[in-house]
This record gives sequence, structure tokens and C-alpha cells, in this order.
Amino acid sequence: MEGLVSSLFDVQSLPETYVLPPEIRPGELSFRPDESNNIPVLDLGGHDRNEIIQQIMKASQEFGFFQVINHGVSKELMDETINVVKEFHAMPAKDKFLECSKDPNRNCKLYTSSEKYATEEVHYWRDCLMHSALSTEEYMQFWPANPTRYREVVGTYSNEVKQLGSRILKLISQGLKLSSGYFSGSLSTSPTILINHYPRCPEPSLTLGLPRHRDPSLITIILQDHVQGLQVFKDGEWITVEPLPHAFVVNIGYVLQIVSNDKLNGAEHRVVTNSSDARTTVSFFIYPSSESIIEPAKPLVSTCGDHPPLYRALKFKDFHINFLSKSADAEAVHDFISSKNI
Repeated sequence: MEGLVSSLFDVQSLPETYVLPPEIRPGELSFRPDESNNIPVLDLGGHDRNEIIQQIMKASQEFGFFQVINHGVSKELMDETINVVKEFHAMPAKDKFLECSKDPNRNCKLYTSSEKYATEEVHYWRDCLMHSALSTEEYMQFWPANPTRYREVVGTYSNEVKQLGSRILKLISQGLKLSSGYFSGSLSTSPTILINHYPRCPEPSLTLGLPRHRDPSLITIILQDHVQGLQVFKDGEWITVEPLPHAFVVNIGYVLQIVSNDKLNGAEHRVVTNSSDARTTVSFFIYPSSESIIEPAKPLVSTCGDHPPLYRALKFKDFHINFLSKSADAEAVHDFISSKNI
């Protein structure tokens, strides 16, 4: 069993297995905000639905990322959630592993770096707790029982964010001129929570918390704490997503890029570390069911016109397995799902 990065809190230099090749190191980081290139912040509390839809579509096309405020999830619940997941990651490693070892299907698990820790050439500076976001007893019985408030708080949070996700997907479906319930069936029935913890790092210029990647989801809804770290790749440079109090970050996943036939952009992003503050986030991934077919929405393509399908149809489980095996190689993933392989 791998050790957790949080167990290395007293190291003065980066362990060699975490030192990345020079070409993918982040180098010296500057977090000065560039106001001309900030991720859009959208107010979901506005009264003009059409304007909100236009803003979401513009942000999804240009950045693949946006932040939302006045989203309907209470500030108290957001604070409680961040606090309880920080409590979990502050527990001794043996206790954390014990809390995540009860699920015979390993849907609830704790790992460091990535799920491919045993075979990856270099490791990433993060610990991750992952489990289903379906808050029924069938799944919650395997969630951590410590801290004692964990199941109650994260269960309530999951329900609220699931509703927010449904609302955002309805707005996106209208923006794409699809039926308002297009994403409400099997395309969104398997939400998953990832709670990432990035401890203080002795040499942030040599490693990453997460490498450059797209999410294999419809959308991902991220609750950040106050510490910077998330960066989006746009126009050849990395843009820091500024943590806004009680805002959610929403990013377009690869599955939505496929369904939209490239009308929306599954943006590449990464996580950098720092030497002064640990960072904790809660990511809510909206996934299709394993057997769900993912493909460009038929109203958005014409086989003999100007909008041919750019991707082939395949089961989500096949896409996800391939994605995980090739996640560091965006070109290989694209080749696998491209319509050229039909």
C-alpha cells in the first residue's frame, strides 16, 4: 500500500519519485491575477434566463470553465463541507485507510497521486478520497464514518450540488438547442465525489498536484478553499482560477465535448502546489452510467451536411477505461474516440 503525501509533511526536499521531467514541470510560479484573462464569473441569480444561457455558452466555448455565484447552495453548507473533508484528511493515515477499506467493490477508496500509483513513472503531490455521490444507504454505508459528521454533511452537500448540476445542464441543453431534459437520463446517473488534498510542498517548481488533463465527465463542479492552485490552459498559457468565497467552479468535461460535437470545449487544466499552504477541494463529477452510449447529439449533426459527427458512438465504460489508460496523452484519447475510427 502506498504512503500518503500528507505523511511527508516534514520533508525538506522533494522525494525523487515526485520530481517531474523538466518539460512538464511548472517552474517558478506567479499568482498575480491577470484581469484581462480571468475565468468568467456568472450570476445564476439573474432574472434573464436567456442571458444566463448565453453567458454559459460563451464561457464554455472560450474557456471550458466558469465560476458561478448565487447558485442556491448555502454558504453554511459549503463551509461545513470544506471543514469536514479537511478534518478527514487531517486524521492519521492508518485511520483514513481504515475508513476507506470497507467497500468490497472499492467504490470508496483512498489513494495518493493517482489510481495507477504502482505503475506510474512519477508521482503527483496529492492524496485523494473518492466515492459515489449517490447519497442512499446502499452507497453511504461505505463512506467514511469518521469524522462523525462526514456522512450527514457530505450527503446533504451531494444532494444540493446534484440539483445545481441538473440546473446547469438544463441551461446548457437549451443553449445547444436540445430538449431541456436531454442530460437528465442515463447521461448523468453516476455522480462521483473526489476530495483532493494537496499538502504543502517543499519544492513546488518541480512537481504538480495533478498533471495537464481533461475531465472524463459531462461537467465537474468544484468547491475550492481559499488557496490558489487550479490552472486552465488557454491560448498557450496557464491561467489561475482565483478562489472566490462561496463560488463554485464549473468545467466542461470530455463527455459534454463529445455530445456537443465540439460546440463546447473540454478545457485542459492542472493543479500546482505551493510551499506555504495546504489546499483541499471537493470535486463533483457528473458521469453517465457505465452502459450509457455517448455520442454527438443527433440534432447537432448531419451526416451529409456541414456538421458531420466528429466522434463515434461507444459505451461510457469503454471510453472511461481508455481515458484512464491514456489520460496523459490527449492525442491518443482523441484518436480512440474520433469518428475516423467508425
